[in-house]
Formats: sequence, C-alpha cells, structure tokens
Amino acid sequence: MVGDVERNADSVIEAIRVGAGAGARVVVSTELVLSGYPPRDLLDREDLVAACRVAAERVATATAGTQVVAVYGTPWDAGGLRNTAVVAAGGQIVAVRHKALLPTYDVFDEARYFAAEATPRPVEVEGLTLGVTVCEDIWNEPSLSGLHYRVDPVERLAGCDLMVNLSASPFQRGKRSTRAELVSRQARQARARLVYCNQVGGNDELVFDGGSMVADRDGRMLFEAPQFVAGHHLVDLDGPPVLAPALGDQEEVVEALTLGVRDYVARCGFTDVLVGLSGGIDSALVAVLAARALGPEHVWAIGMPGPYSSPGSVSDAEALARNLGSRFDLVPVSGVWSSFLDALAPVAGMGRHGLTEENLQSRVRGTVLMALSNRFGHLLLTTGNKSEMAVGYCTLYGDMNGGLAPLADLYKTEVYDLACWLNREREIIPRATLEKPPSAELAPGQVDQDSLPPYPLLDAILRLMVEGSASPAQVIAAGHDPAVVARVAKLLSRSEFKRWQAAPGLRISSRAFGGGRRVPLAQRWG
Repeated sequence: MVGDVERNADSVIEAIRVGAGAGARVVVSTELVLSGYPPRDLLDREDLVAACRVAAERVATATAGTQVVAVYGTPWDAGGLRNTAVVAAGGQIVAVRHKALLPTYDVFDEARYFAAEATPRPVEVEGLTLGVTVCEDIWNEPSLSGLHYRVDPVERLAGCDLMVNLSASPFQRGKRSTRAELVSRQARQARARLVYCNQVGGNDELVFDGGSMVADRDGRMLFEAPQFVAGHHLVDLDGPPVLAPALGDQEEVVEALTLGVRDYVARCGFTDVLVGLSGGIDSALVAVLAARALGPEHVWAIGMPGPYSSPGSVSDAEALARNLGSRFDLVPVSGVWSSFLDALAPVAGMGRHGLTEENLQSRVRGTVLMALSNRFGHLLLTTGNKSEMAVGYCTLYGDMNGGLAPLADLYKTEVYDLACWLNREREIIPRATLEKPPSAELAPGQVDQDSLPPYPLLDAILRLMVEGSASPAQVIAAGHDPAVVARVAKLLSRSEFKRWQAAPGLRISSRAFGGGRRVPLAQRWG
C-alpha cells in the first residue's frame, strides 16, 4: 500500500523467508514496493524517502544466513531521486540499479520525480550475472508499445544469466496478451531467462492485475501467475511450464473492478458502502460489484423514489438487493423536492418541469445519500458510466456525489455486457432492469434516448474521440453522421468541467477520464 513503508517491507521480508524455505535462489518483488506504487507527490517528502532507505537496509538483513538473492524496488536518493531496484544478499545490500526509461504518458509522470539511469549495467552476485530492469525498461519495443526510446536497457544487458523486471503495470483490457508477447520477445533479445514480477492491488484509480511471468531464452513461457491474486510463486526454471488459465474479457474486467473497489474502500479506511439503487442498470452493476468486493452485508442500498419513478423501478431495486442479500431501505424524495420548488418559486419562478427541476431531483437524492454517508461512516459509490460522463448526462452535486466511481471507465454498452455476464448462471440483476429502456426518470415518460443518440452509436463515436483522440472530421470520415458527430463533440467538450469535479473512477481502458487525460477547461479547439 502506498505510504505503508513498514508493512510493505514486512511483506518483502516474508517473501524472502518463504523463498529461502523453498530453496529459491532469487526472490523478486515489484517496482517501488517499499513506498508503494504510485507514490506521486509523496516522493517530495524527504521523510518518506529516508524511511524507505532504512526499510531497504532492514529487508537486506533478512537475506543473512540464506542462499537468497533478493531484488526489490524503492525510491533511492543517489544525487537525485531514482526509481531503484535494490539487490541484497548475505544480509546486506550488494548493488542498486536505477530505472533508465521514465514514462511520461497517460497516467505516468515519472520524469517529474526521478532522474534516469543513462548506462544500465549487470550485477554480479553470488556467482550469478543479473540484468536488473524496472517496468518501462523492457517496453522499448515499438511494434508492441509504440514507444521509441534512445536507450535500450535490454540490449545493454543481453547475455546475463537471468533478467529480472520489477514492474507496476496497471491493468487495461487486453494488456495481458501484449505483456506476454513483450516478455517473450525481450527474453529472446536478452538471450536470457526473463522474470517479470508485476504488482497486484488497487491504488486510487489504478488497478494492478499481477499476472507475473517467466520466459526461457527462446521466449517460451515457463510460468504465468493468475491475475488479480497476490501471492508467492516458486518457479523452477528447469521444470515443466506452469501457466494459469487466461481469463475471458468480461471476467477480467469484473475481477479488475472488484479488486479496485475492495482495495480503495479498505485503504481509505472504510468497511461499508452506500449505493443509491434506482432500479436501473448502472446502480445495479455497482451494487453487484460492491457485494463481490466487500460481501453483501457491507453494502447498503437506498431507493429514493421521486415523482416520476415507476413502481417497477422500486420493485427491481428491492429484488436486486434481495438477490444479493444486502440491506435495502426506501427514502422517498418527492416531498423534499416539492419543498425546494415552493421555496424557490418566489425568486426563480419554478415549475414542475424543466432542466433545473430535473437536476434538483438528482441533487435531493445526492443530499440524502451524503447525509447517510456522514451519519454512518459509509463510503458512497457513485454510479455514472463513461458514456454519461463523456456527454455530461449527469448532475453535479447530485448523482455525481460519491467517493469512488466504479463504472467511470465503462461505456453504457459495456455496462450491459458485464451485467449479462454476471447473470450467466443465475438471475442476480432482475431481467426487467436489463430489458427496460434506460431512463433517469426525472420527467414523465423520460428515456435517455430523448436526449442522447442511441448508446451503441454514441459509444462508437466516443471511442474514436476519447481513446482514439479523433477529430470530428476523422469521426465523420469513419462513416458517422456529421450532425450527430458535431452534437457529441460539443457535449464532450462542454462537459469537461464536470469531469474535473468527479469522484475518482477505476481505470480499465487505454484512455480513462482522470489523471491520464488532461484537457483544458477554458479552450476553443473543437
């Protein structure tokens, strides 16, 4: 966990103990394991860096009296802060090697904190020649990563007995196969067996899926660890391959979001969560994910029927909570909303219909949920998806209220896909929730498609604009209607201010809203 230096050090010491007992020669941990990853501006704290140095020395002492060579990550002050791999044996630190390639794209900003190693070189220890790399150091492979660095650490270290890579590579859909191909190619280039050790767990918006790997000199996989499961793995480099089964696309995403919710809630000091359960698909999926992550007894679902809520929405919400085994309570909001309208009428001329009146319903619900969160100390999960966040189909200080947005990187069509996958063996999310047209139910007979293009069309355009950074002209050239594209582009641009104020969302794609996408608020370009 980020900042939990002593406990992080204890986990590495435990790995050394387990490895020594099993006869392991080399024990490899992950990138910046002592500080936790990503530490971000905590790296500006001299006391954190000093504590990591003390912890690195303490971990080294655990190798005394063993055959183990330990390799583990830490920030290291070496005339400038470095992202460092420590090599320890015989009870002491015998070498340090620093990260050469510092990523500054997407969610990464390592050049902000670290100086880069210019001359990667091997480590001679206990009769072994180790090539020690840190995460990005093995990603200088343009055909796979699209990245072009002037230094190629793998080439510089080729011919070692063993190449190790300490990694903290965040999850995104489809990345496991890319990593496997990368590890295979780099093992062949290095002419060495390559150990790739990746972090497991969630930190803020990032989810780390593990999936550590070992390849032989010819690039054949000797070992693949399961994704999303932390543990110690003993790999016999001369034994038969041990390969964890690959997860399907939907299962992989569900596991990523489940882990992200579990770790965010626990690491922020909470045990229980609140979900505003509307009877719609988004809140249903959030509730299911929360129950998987924390246990259904730690999920409190609140229904808040308003003046335009259908009876079916309430019964669908109740049925879902019952299927999960979670507590469900109703807090009707029509009276509170009417009181607001009456209070505002003399100065704002409020009626019963219109955008202001609709947003006010959402804000009443948001206030109810935040009051319960404050009262009982539960973390509120907000339920918006990427499609809605992209075009501003959400209300500040209303349905956007919350401390975490589990669906923020899932388009609406993907929300339905995951819900159907979760229902594959038994009905958890009521069939009616899956079949009825999506609606905010803030006006009579309202459905989302009154205000937005159909979600399959909207999502296809948004994928091009968000993940692909395509201009409206490029989207039109891809075959989309110019009027629809212009409308979506305008909504996307005008909604940036809402996204700057949104709860952190779990990242599962190549381009999520949040720290990896930095668009100015005040601008006039498209």
